[in-house]
Amino acid sequence: HVELTLEHRLADFGEGTDLAIRCGKGPWAGVRALPLWQEKSFPIAAPVLAERLGQRSDALSLLDLPILHDSNIEGWRRWLAREGIDYIPRGQDRRFEDYNLVIDACAQGLGIALARPPLSDAALTAGRIVKVSERTLDNNVAFHLIRPDDALRSPAIEFAGRFLREAGHDEETIAAFIAPGRAKT
Repeated sequence: HVELTLEHRLADFGEGTDLAIRCGKGPWAGVRALPLWQEKSFPIAAPVLAERLGQRSDALSLLDLPILHDSNIEGWRRWLAREGIDYIPRGQDRRFEDYNLVIDACAQGLGIALARPPLSDAALTAGRIVKVSERTLDNNVAFHLIRPDDALRSPAIEFAGRFLREAGHDEETIAAFIAPGRAKT
């Protein structure tokens, strides 16, 4: 039985949850975490805004447009800092609580955003948004599969193994992640 719950709070393993996916820097106390993928961010825009930019993809050209971001602006700060710009959000820039809203606003032509593959892949594939720079940036956070330090139940072990193989992890790494946990004291 797999129950998928999406929420912003941290998983409560005391409520019968065996595994969770957490986005962040880690490490976290009381859990084991294994990164699933590293995001490579790059600027994106609606096709109409990309056309307006033309071949210009430098930081100053991008700043001619509103910047769209979620609650974490660190990605834009790091991307713009590579060209010596100390980014401070401006009145024309827009902040959204959820990254899906960032993608939707970007697709509607409200500004430019940083792609966060695989979260932005569907909109890119559909042509709702397009890449406006070839330069990428490793996101400073990653998605991790997490589990409690306690021993995992057999179905969770099987699921974690299959999931981590699909994510490209080797058998040694998977075995260490699913190995019996510490006993409660």
